Amino acid sequence: MINVTRSSMPPFEEYCDEIKKIWDSRWLTNNGIEHRTLENELCEKFNVKNTVLFANGHLALECAIAGYDFPSGSEVITTPFTFASTTHAIARNGLVPVFCDINPDDYTIDVSKIEELITDKTVAIVPVHVYGNMCDVYAIDKIAKKHGLRVIYDAAHAFNVTYKGVSSACFGDASMFSFHATKVFHTIEGGGICTANDELAKYLNHIKNFGQDGEDCIYAGTNCKMNEFAAAMGVCNLRHLDEEIAKRKLVADRYIKRLSGAKGIKLSIPSDDTVQNYAYFPVLFDGYKLNRDEVFDLLGKHDIVPRKYFYPLTNSFTCYNNLETAGEDKTPVAKHIANNILCLPIYADLTVAEVDRICDLILQ
Repeated sequence: MINVTRSSMPPFEEYCDEIKKIWDSRWLTNNGIEHRTLENELCEKFNVKNTVLFANGHLALECAIAGYDFPSGSEVITTPFTFASTTHAIARNGLVPVFCDINPDDYTIDVSKIEELITDKTVAIVPVHVYGNMCDVYAIDKIAKKHGLRVIYDAAHAFNVTYKGVSSACFGDASMFSFHATKVFHTIEGGGICTANDELAKYLNHIKNFGQDGEDCIYAGTNCKMNEFAAAMGVCNLRHLDEEIAKRKLVADRYIKRLSGAKGIKLSIPSDDTVQNYAYFPVLFDGYKLNRDEVFDLLGKHDIVPRKYFYPLTNSFTCYNNLETAGEDKTPVAKHIANNILCLPIYADLTVAEVDRICDLILQ
């Protein structure tokens, strides 16, 4: 079976050697040596001032939004073309998601439609980098400054991506990365917030550990610390990141060679200003002889498992039916993309022969 992704792993002996330090110290969690090492290495790699590690990306985003203490009922402009986590992180902070449509080229938030959604209740924008395609970060920054809004990026798809030579970790007030097992870089489960804001980083380090400050609790916090074994996996995987991405690029290049030019098939090609991570390989079936669902079923019959991603839109979820901007018909571009997009298998160990097999099935 060929799944849509397969987790990259360091050599077994390397990981065992790394976690031997944990056996020696018996320091399993609470900011141990592996945790501190990973935070420092990520700050250095991305040239960012602060990296705060979490047990998962969702709680990282939820806590980052909470760090700005927005009044309950405030509005946050975001995109419905994302995983449920993005929208839930807003709603679980007592805030109202306001859904903005996406652009049809790279599937990120349509910056030309943001300002018309801003009201006197708007406090922030939570844009999403999609498939390694980065949002129009400079246009978003300009809008945010004009209206006095915070910008917190869901950068789950953009680990190690750069735009015009600048890391995705460096934009906005904060950027959230997911280190889930399915990502280009993972800590088995995990996530992180990168920010230049020292006060936000200080808050995040308190809030993820029950709000504790010494013997006192200065916040009603939660528990979402990354443990040492997860951090050790991250330390190992970071050593092999460039090699893993290079292998993924070979897979993506083969797909592009085989599928480019096919009528009714649209590929997402990164701009020249973007250095990709090849985390996903999305294909839009728009006017092709088979629709998206037919391709999905066809591949499934041959033990190939692609993913309808993102589908459905978060503004079609039952839990958001009461929102004024809910309903996929209000974001027609996102609706069209969600109904026709399919992410094909891509991972470092996928062979050219397997890519050709997938392409042959689609094209024949």
